[in-house]
Amino acid sequence: MAIPIFIQCHATDEMLLADCPAVFIQSERRCRPRRRLDCSCLCPGWPWLGLASPVLRRASSLWSYLKEARQPQSGSLHKQTQPHRVTFWHEHLCIILIQHLQSVTFVRDVHHELREPNMLRATNGASTSVWMATSTVPEFPMLAGDIAADVCVIGAGIAGLTTAYLLSREGQQVVLIDALGIGAGETGRTTAHFFPPDEWYADVESSFGTDGARLVGESFSEAVSLVESIVQREHIDCSFERLDGYLYALPENGFKELDKEYEAARRADVEVELLERVPGLSFDTGTCVRYGNQAQFHPLKYLHGLAEAFRRNGGRIYCGTRALEVEGDSKLQTVTTTGGNIQAKAVVVATNTPFNDRVVMHTKQAGYRTYVIGVRVPRNSVPRILLWDTGDPYYYVRLETPDVGADYDILIVGGADHKVGQDTHPQHRYDEIERWTRAHFPMAQEVEYRWSGEVMEPSDGPAYLGRNPMDDRNVYIITGDSGNGMTHCTIGAMLVTDLIMGRDNPWESLYAPSRKVTHGLSDFVAEQANTLSKYGDWARKGEVESVTEIPAGEGAILREGARMLAVYRDEHGEVHALSAKCTHLGCVVHWNSAERSWDCPCHGSRFDTTGEVMHGPAVAALDATTLTHEGATLPTTGHPDHRDRKPAH
Repeated sequence: MAIPIFIQCHATDEMLLADCPAVFIQSERRCRPRRRLDCSCLCPGWPWLGLASPVLRRASSLWSYLKEARQPQSGSLHKQTQPHRVTFWHEHLCIILIQHLQSVTFVRDVHHELREPNMLRATNGASTSVWMATSTVPEFPMLAGDIAADVCVIGAGIAGLTTAYLLSREGQQVVLIDALGIGAGETGRTTAHFFPPDEWYADVESSFGTDGARLVGESFSEAVSLVESIVQREHIDCSFERLDGYLYALPENGFKELDKEYEAARRADVEVELLERVPGLSFDTGTCVRYGNQAQFHPLKYLHGLAEAFRRNGGRIYCGTRALEVEGDSKLQTVTTTGGNIQAKAVVVATNTPFNDRVVMHTKQAGYRTYVIGVRVPRNSVPRILLWDTGDPYYYVRLETPDVGADYDILIVGGADHKVGQDTHPQHRYDEIERWTRAHFPMAQEVEYRWSGEVMEPSDGPAYLGRNPMDDRNVYIITGDSGNGMTHCTIGAMLVTDLIMGRDNPWESLYAPSRKVTHGLSDFVAEQANTLSKYGDWARKGEVESVTEIPAGEGAILREGARMLAVYRDEHGEVHALSAKCTHLGCVVHWNSAERSWDCPCHGSRFDTTGEVMHGPAVAALDATTLTHEGATLPTTGHPDHRDRKPAH
């Protein structure tokens, strides 16, 4: 028998402010943020309450770091529908005791098994990728009590799983946790190809020199080789294949840039060739650069095999387990989760964007949505290559064969990127990609898949892989994947493993999260200006004046006096009203009709229609509220005390 239990708790702390500007602290001169934490450390016997210790650091320290970052640097080269609902499967009678003490719900359970029926369904969006539709992932229980390990890895995408796997092969005792499930985040939404850096080697060389470009080329090559070796060693059936990648120039971009790219890639010791056109295509691309020995695979099948290999090495995996905070010292860290505390000598945060860093890293990278369609094409009508153009944003193309016995392939085409939270109705982007696809691939048939994902774009190009700035030296992050998520995340796993094991790594300074933004400074300034401008939403009118203007299945921002409300009307006409204030740094969230989510235009946080966090850096849910409009109070659906729900990373 299944019994839904709601377990909630909140505490209040005061954040001390010094000289940091109000804009970084929710645009207020002072702030007393209510911290929400889940105290459901569930284990057989009477319940107990674990209170999290303060996580917010002094804002003055953060501001000092940001001021220091402006100084020149020399010598440097898956949505869980209701995350706070816990389902208990019983063979015997459950005795449930619910007591309330200062907004805390206690639960007693005599016999239980904590398991989600299908973690993959708990993805962080409404759309379904071809990978989700053509694979399954293993299920793992929730954490139920306190445990200890050598290393705790947070996030079960390719970054976290690869790190956990590599460390387990080093003899480390590793615990891997995820708020949703295996591959339920951005790894399940990738296009899963390994190709040159998003900024291309010419830009990398311009910013970091020939030696820096050579290190990038070396790390990219070794990442692909590592994946290939894991596939072979662990016998993972994930359609891994080596193939060539081609970059061609749009006429308006000119072909001289390709010459620069070709020469820079050669100096970086990359296998490249300058050709008159991409071979085998139905349209003439003109001059192109061929990058040899690139790769592609099925990401969720790869994660499936990687998870099983990790378990064979003695690794422990807990899904449906949200990390709430990381705190400790250089010898021991404690990860507070919804299921208990994990003590570890080292912690790796591999959650696409770090939830344990409130400000610093989020000024150095920006979240973008990218869109993908999967179109049927006759088998062998398109060559098996990787393809990109020089547009901004650019289109990227690959093939997938979902069934070896089928007479068709799936042509995967992506692009049409934009900043998170800055397009309320992005369905037109799918249409743009489809028009481009049919213009260039006339054999294209019906569109079978449409999905979107989120990428974090660093201001200066390379990902941020290594020790977390302003933290103890045993806390590591893997973020800033740019358009190279599979590659950067694998590089990050290799680099972090070396650091944890006390080995030198030649890529450490290049990818260091602590590096100052001296390259790509214009992009950094533009991104900060864009972010600051979004705080102006508080002075604007709402998108609608009445709930009746919101169609069923859609959402919109409604102003009521000084309040900005995020209002969603479901297919049955019921209204779900939330505070529109992002719980990260206070921007007004905006509706995303393609994924049915509330997205923050400042730092890329995303929330579902009940307010739960789908993507960081926010760690707390949006507050539910009572909607009063034109003198009438409209009931809102949701949970009885939604405002006190637990946080999510």
